[in-house]
Order: sequence, then C-alpha cells, then structure tokens
Amino acid sequence: MKRRIAREKAVQILFQLDVAEVQLPDAIDMVMEDSTGESTEFLLSLVHGTLENLPAIDAEIQKYLRNWKLDRIANVDRSVLRLAFYELMFDEATPDRVVLNEAVELAKLFSDEQSYKFINGVLSAYLQAGATTTES
Repeated sequence: MKRRIAREKAVQILFQLDVAEVQLPDAIDMVMEDSTGESTEFLLSLVHGTLENLPAIDAEIQKYLRNWKLDRIANVDRSVLRLAFYELMFDEATPDRVVLNEAVELAKLFSDEQSYKFINGVLSAYLQAGATTTES
C-alpha cells in the first residue's frame, strides 16, 4: 500500500473512532474491506501511534489553534491534524514538509477549501515555532 493511501485510510479510521461508537478492529475492517492482500504495516503504525499519543497530540494541536477549541473544529479536520501531528512529533522518518503537504492533500480530499487552508496554517505555525520533534 502506498503511503498516501495509508494516510487516507488512517484518517478514515481515526474519523470513525472519533465520531462513531466503533471499536478499532471494526474501524480497520470497514476501511480495509477492498484492500485485501495489501501491506498494512505503515497504516497500522500511523493509527496505533496516533491513538497511543493522543493526549500529547491534542495538547500540542490546541497550542496552535487560534480562537478555536479542538472539540469545535470539524471532525475530519481534527483527524487530519491528529495524524499530521503524530508524524511531526513522533515519526522522524518522514520529512516535515512531506507531512505538511500530505495533510493539506488529505484536507482537500476529505474536506473543503477553507479546511485545507486552516490545516496548512496550524501545521505551518507549529513548524515555524521550531517544534519539529519531541521525544518518543
């Protein structure tokens, strides 16, 4: 599975977990039903890493939301931000600019024009603050 597709599926899983009372295995099964036989290692590392670090990720996102609360932004935008912040904070393998670009593309795919601009602004503020990585 390509990394872009893995990120798309990770956002879909995180979204389901955020808005529906669904268990992680069920969310993974729903998203992966057409993808039998594909490697899911990167996808599962994104989902599990995001979920395991969710309190730290949410706290960090909140620092860069201007005049917004995390629970007030669109659910899909929150899922995209959580995934991107996970990669920026805990996954040193992917360059920051790639994470930013991927998050913007995910927002364009799943949300609207205002959302991708919002996500770009939040992530850019984080990166400009120099907070590119923290200890894992």
